[in-house]
Amino acid sequence: MTITSLDYFTSLVQQANDVPLFEAALAIAQDAYPKLDFDAPQNELDRLANTLRQRLPSDASAIQKLRLLNHFFFQELGFAINVNHYYDVDNSYLHRVIAKRRGIPISLALVYMELAQQIGLPVKGVSFPGHFLMKLTIPSGDIMIDPANGASLSREELEERLEPYLPTGSDAERAASRISLITYLQAAHPHDILVRMLRNLKAIFQQNKQWQRLLEVQQRLLILLPGDAVERRDRGQAYSQLDCPQAALEDLENYLAQRPLAADAEQLQQQAAELREACRRLN
Repeated sequence: MTITSLDYFTSLVQQANDVPLFEAALAIAQDAYPKLDFDAPQNELDRLANTLRQRLPSDASAIQKLRLLNHFFFQELGFAINVNHYYDVDNSYLHRVIAKRRGIPISLALVYMELAQQIGLPVKGVSFPGHFLMKLTIPSGDIMIDPANGASLSREELEERLEPYLPTGSDAERAASRISLITYLQAAHPHDILVRMLRNLKAIFQQNKQWQRLLEVQQRLLILLPGDAVERRDRGQAYSQLDCPQAALEDLENYLAQRPLAADAEQLQQQAAELREACRRLN
């Protein structure tokens, strides 16, 4: 029996509390790189982590490890945001991020976190609005880290970054949202991190009308979010663009059954009728 890339991805993410995040994130690249060598990027990170461990004093504190990791990752290795080609899909494929040392915040964070884990530094991902962050918890509190450059962010800086994403309302309501900043700084579950990575790719493929690539992303999103009506609808739209009317119809009908009063329901009812006619002609 042949194991497909989706089967492999499913096997990695099926255990809710024990997801090998780096490997699962790396597996996303299999759609674009079907011959991806999983061992090569992992071996490279193992090599880098070994170099880093050799520099650490045996009694290094968490802060010492963090400082050394930041210098090694950002200064020596030169990992950075790919500012010139921010929407290049390779920025979301970890083996390419490791090779080119360029990425976006979430992919840089995943590489950084994997190195951190190997030197005993439990850095976690934080799905902060607009810009993915990292967090290291030490006895004196949490250190919030920007994966773009390793900077430690103050509460004031975090509140400033949060401001554009706060709900509109009275000054009191917005102040209450700022006070609840802690709710935005929780460690993200691996599933949430993978969903965010895939949705970054989804936005690019939708924008560029790359329907086959979009379908592949939607397949993975629905492995992580099997009951999500919107992701099912969007997979249906990809199927429709790829002239797969039966599969498209099933997904759109599922969405309409779950959300009969949705703003796009009338439009999708018309599309579903056209898909039924297309299916009838094929049969």
